[in-house]
Amino acid sequence: MLHPLAQELNATLKGTVTGDMLSDEGLRIYFPKGIIAQSAEAKTHAKTANATIGTTVVNGTVAILPCIQNRAPSLTPQEFVSYAPTAGTMELRNIWKSKLAVKNPGLAKKNISTPIVVPGLTAGIACIAELFLNKRTPLLIADPSWDNYALIVETRCGAKLHQFKMFKNGAFNIEGFEKAVAKEAKTGFVRMLLNFPQNPSGYSPTSGEAEKICAIIKNAAKAGARILVVSDDAYFGLNYEDSIEKQSLFAYLSDIHENVLAVKIDGPTKEDFVWGFRCGFITFAWKGASENQYRAIEQKLTGLIRSTVSCCSTPAQSIILKAFEDPALEDQKAYYRKILEKRYRKVLEFVKSRKSKVVSPLPFNSGYFMSLHLNGVDAETLRTKLLNERGIGTIAINSSTLRVAFSSLDENKIETVYSAIYEIAESLAN
Repeated sequence: MLHPLAQELNATLKGTVTGDMLSDEGLRIYFPKGIIAQSAEAKTHAKTANATIGTTVVNGTVAILPCIQNRAPSLTPQEFVSYAPTAGTMELRNIWKSKLAVKNPGLAKKNISTPIVVPGLTAGIACIAELFLNKRTPLLIADPSWDNYALIVETRCGAKLHQFKMFKNGAFNIEGFEKAVAKEAKTGFVRMLLNFPQNPSGYSPTSGEAEKICAIIKNAAKAGARILVVSDDAYFGLNYEDSIEKQSLFAYLSDIHENVLAVKIDGPTKEDFVWGFRCGFITFAWKGASENQYRAIEQKLTGLIRSTVSCCSTPAQSIILKAFEDPALEDQKAYYRKILEKRYRKVLEFVKSRKSKVVSPLPFNSGYFMSLHLNGVDAETLRTKLLNERGIGTIAINSSTLRVAFSSLDENKIETVYSAIYEIAESLAN
């Protein structure tokens, strides 16, 4: 028997694309009206004393050890060591929502949920998997893809990854994607994750490709399939070519059809160069969603957070919030993005000039990475020799794909690294 609160949330979502696509766990989950909910209420109404939450308060202020306070002189105790709300600091959530519309003008007048704070984008993906995947529900992703998807989806959730070849003739494989979507749609449901800029390839679709991707999704929805599209936007905005679609696909999918549930997973991790903060956001959108329905799915997500990590890092949220108030932020981000673009140009120049029957670059135009396809050479063997003989670390994505993170290579090391990759790969093939 489902908990009454879960039943209430399910009833609110009944008949919507979101309600129809929930996993078994997604149906069971709810946000309890317990300590956290009662504490939130007390913050508003307990004017004399608030004895609801397990923190130490002295003279009306959260207590803090001086040795901790001295490490972060700009933060108040409340900003530094107090518990954050389970769904995240409300001010930060609202600011991130407003920033989404600035970075994606197509969202300016669209009805989307208020972003929920999660402890990093990986946790965000795991939460969505728990909400919408069962052993009987596959997730469609590209090939190649980030290895953590398999760990989350297959190992933890017991679901299956279905993959389509991402590239054809040096571009996004529109035909392969369309066939894969059509095949999934025969079941009545399509669950997919699209990651741009992509890890491991470092590819983002052109404006024309993005338009075709959205059209394929819309056509499948119009034909009756219920569709979940998760946009893993971890590297959003790190584009190095003018032809790339500047907006997230979420901007177009957020109200494309009543049968499409769009989910955006993003955060400051890469966008704002704070990798270790482990702070991300999840935003929902579907055409015709009411505020009550958004609150229902937000409560389910908040229940997952409450039942795992309880809440996300307070100092990370506080520092990010303060950074967003700094007028110098965008200029500082642009400085580092320019460094990344210069590295990208250097890598692009090298692989264009180096012809090989053994090593060929997959298309790349954005993000932190690029990948090399190997012909007749095992990627793990190459990775090991690079590491042991040249002291160069790379990632073997699968038996024929080697990923190189140019984001972590100083420009003066790029030629050395790539020369070694080609040299050793070619020696292994002989």
